[in-house]
Amino acid sequence: MVTTSISRKLLSRVLSLYFVLTFIVTGVQIIAEYYNAKSNINSELLTLERTFSGSLTRAVWELNTDQVNDIANGLVAIPMIRSIVVTNENNEVIVQYGDVERAASYTKKEGDSDKATYFSIQSFSQGTFGHTFPLIFEFSGRNTQVGSVTLLSSNQVIFNRIEIGLYFLIGNAMLKTAALILLFTLAFNSLLTTPLNSLTDQIRRFDIDDPESSKINSQTVENNELKVLENAYNNLIDQLVLYKEELADAQEQILQTNQKLDEHNLMLEQEVAKKASSLSSNMLKMELQQRDLIEQQKRLEDENERRKRTEHRLLKTNKDLTESIEELNKAQVRLLEAEKMASLGNLAAEVSHEVNTPVGISITSASYLADLLDEVTTKIKANDISPDETMDYCSNAQQSIDLLMNNLKRASELIASFKQVAVDQTSNKVREINLKTYIDEVVNSLQPRLKGTNHQINVNCPNNLNIFTHAGALSQIFTNLIMNSVIHGFDGRDDGNIDIDITMENERIKIDYHDDGHGLTSEQLAKLFEQFYTTKENEGGSGLGTHIIQNLVIDNLNGQISAHSEVGQGLHYHIEFNNMR
Repeated sequence: MVTTSISRKLLSRVLSLYFVLTFIVTGVQIIAEYYNAKSNINSELLTLERTFSGSLTRAVWELNTDQVNDIANGLVAIPMIRSIVVTNENNEVIVQYGDVERAASYTKKEGDSDKATYFSIQSFSQGTFGHTFPLIFEFSGRNTQVGSVTLLSSNQVIFNRIEIGLYFLIGNAMLKTAALILLFTLAFNSLLTTPLNSLTDQIRRFDIDDPESSKINSQTVENNELKVLENAYNNLIDQLVLYKEELADAQEQILQTNQKLDEHNLMLEQEVAKKASSLSSNMLKMELQQRDLIEQQKRLEDENERRKRTEHRLLKTNKDLTESIEELNKAQVRLLEAEKMASLGNLAAEVSHEVNTPVGISITSASYLADLLDEVTTKIKANDISPDETMDYCSNAQQSIDLLMNNLKRASELIASFKQVAVDQTSNKVREINLKTYIDEVVNSLQPRLKGTNHQINVNCPNNLNIFTHAGALSQIFTNLIMNSVIHGFDGRDDGNIDIDITMENERIKIDYHDDGHGLTSEQLAKLFEQFYTTKENEGGSGLGTHIIQNLVIDNLNGQISAHSEVGQGLHYHIEFNNMR
């Protein structure tokens, strides 16, 4: 059997750990030296930029190519600069020295921004680094970018700078390692290997017949682990001597005990015969119990089969319920869309009715103007028209034209408002709107529904508040809010007031909508946003208006909505959402 030396194994592990730590520390020092040298080179590049950027900027501005060449040639002569590229404001190369192909790959490509930029360059694959800075010429108090400069260095420059330091670090690590190996080897041989070999030889001379003479002596003065091992081994020898004496006494006792065991065996045989008879009767009882267990097992199997059939029916029922829930969800979505389209259809009908009045007046005015023109034409042909009649004709014609233009303008405004609101409500696109103008258009499109009442809608919004949002969702929200106030809040009265206050803070729009209607009880307020909840269930209310508002604010605008109300104090909505710019 091959013997493995503990001291050698311990020494190899200690040295292996030291080698790994030395390698890691040396590697970290090398990396630190690399990045320190690289940082110094970058600092020197920035210093060169501050030193030569002024002269380069003036030379490029004055189109002095010779001076640019001289400065670039002087810069590339510096050992740490591998390449330099100077371009004009059109990104055309004026001068390039050094590693041209590598430097060209870092200049601006066609279509890059012409703004003054400053950015660092780092390429691990090509082993280069540096930065590009713009050439800014100040003329008449204005800064103009006349070109850019790209300065590149390489990893080879770094390695040249830290080469001596690397040799010193590696040599220092190797010298420390060799000295440590020598010291560890001498220490392990003196303190562990030699004493262990001495103890091993003494243990091999152990005499089983005379244990007392086999005690060991390590000749070690120090009270170390080897001394503890020596004492433990000698104590073991002392205990072995005692055990030999006790063993002789025990053998004598065993002989006496064997005699007693023989007597007990005879008694046991008689007892076993009695137990065998009792066991036979017990076996008979167990057979009867086994039959009962078999019958119970059969009943359990029948019960298990019945439960499996019940489970199968429950799974089928659960599947049917799941499909029903999915159909209900689809129906809910279709119902919400139908509610939106129904609202739009009602608005279209009311707008078309409202447009009929100005269009009818316009047709009447145009017909009157045509009759008047025929009458005047006849008199002119007959040369039977006086100056007073001519002036009357002009006055009547002007009145008809004014009436015609005012009514056509009113119809155009109604149609334009309805067209924009209708397009937005059927579209889910994000677009830029002027919030004040857009809400006025929504309110204007609802005027046919408010006709014949004295309801006042006051919109307090900055005129220059432009935002990007889902315009259709916003239109639907305000349409539902206003119509809910008219139908529910102002029920039985025609002089309601609605205040809409809009502000924006940190790109977040805040809308406070108030009406002075009947208000809601706490129970009604708790159910305000629930589907199909309405206070006019028997009067055609669908109960989807506020639910649609909540969905549009949360899902489309990614915002928040809350409501507060007391009976007789009206209803207040607070809405917040972000500008989608």
